[in-house]
Amino acid sequence: MDGISWVHSPIGARDRHLSTRVGCKSVLVLVPFMVAGTRLLDLLPLIEADHRVQVVFSVPETWESWQATHDFVRAQGGVVLPWAHARRGGYDLVLAGSTRGIDEVAGPVVLVPHGGGLAQYRPWRPPGAGDEHQPVLGLDADQLLREGRVRAEAIVLTHDDELAVLKQVCPRAVPAAVVAGNIAFDRLCASVPFREHYRRALGVTDEKLVVVTSTWSERSAFGSHHDLFERVLAELPPERYRVVGALHPQIWSHHGEWQVRAWLADCLRAGLRLLPPDEGWRAALVAADHVIGDYGSVTTYAAGLGTPVLLTDCGGAPLLPGSPSDVVARRTPRWRPGTPLATLLADRPDHDPGAVRRLLTSRPGQSGAILRRTMYRLLGLDEPARAVPASPVPLPRLLPS
Repeated sequence: MDGISWVHSPIGARDRHLSTRVGCKSVLVLVPFMVAGTRLLDLLPLIEADHRVQVVFSVPETWESWQATHDFVRAQGGVVLPWAHARRGGYDLVLAGSTRGIDEVAGPVVLVPHGGGLAQYRPWRPPGAGDEHQPVLGLDADQLLREGRVRAEAIVLTHDDELAVLKQVCPRAVPAAVVAGNIAFDRLCASVPFREHYRRALGVTDEKLVVVTSTWSERSAFGSHHDLFERVLAELPPERYRVVGALHPQIWSHHGEWQVRAWLADCLRAGLRLLPPDEGWRAALVAADHVIGDYGSVTTYAAGLGTPVLLTDCGGAPLLPGSPSDVVARRTPRWRPGTPLATLLADRPDHDPGAVRRLLTSRPGQSGAILRRTMYRLLGLDEPARAVPASPVPLPRLLPS
């Protein structure tokens, strides 16, 4: 039809004669990249087992996309609408992990943060902007408004501090704000009682588990220190330590799994184990005895759990003052070349995770309930009676070495 690629869809009138269940409310899950998709998967259990709801997926495509994103979405087992197909439909609810594509679909949008929250780090200054330009990632008017219209019916915030920032930088969007806490961190906390299960799944017995994590970009741990994993493995005796790597999904998406494994081939032969990009990092954080990382949100989550953290020396990462990443960066010991790693790990500094936790969420343990209430309000349906406790994360799997 009109040269557009179509698939049979369980929503809309065109394929209604093929449906077994009819009259369902439609939910479109927009997955522009893998890390946004992993966060959206935290929301889908909030509407599972509801026979009134039909979920479909799509990858917003403008002039660019990652093949890994398409592979990730297809692996979920849902109906995946080609973007040209998806943008012609109307939906009762749209779940989005970024603003990409939300102006091209019809339906109320729930915009959720895909990292540690909005207003965290990496503010961007456009070329030619004056000193008065103070961008805040994800919360400024350029992101949240189009032609004076708020782009989402619900803008999910993790913290009251983010609401205060929103009131300053984009007051037009305040009525759409929903302070819902941090569902990723709630699931981490719910997973703590299962620590030994996660350790066994990672092959850890009496060894100390060291998780080495890196966000993306040339300023990250993996970008700044090409020998990061070699150094860790060389300094930690394998009979006493197990080393697991957790790399940001964008590293895998942009460079490709083959290339990442090729760069780390010697390390894999020396005992390094890698987590897949979509899931496993949260279970590994719960299981870890130590975490070595950079300014990324995974390191911040580890600090919030109370796991001893060492930061690699990455230089000038632009952190928003007072954000969780900034607080962790200012309070966490550094590991620099020439400093014996085993000595730093043995010297476990006093660490109060409460300060980081209070910055990660201002609605601890409540995120699922708040998000479900918001989703059903926009769907125009009564909430199911069953409770929505935070679910533990699944057992981790390691990539074949």
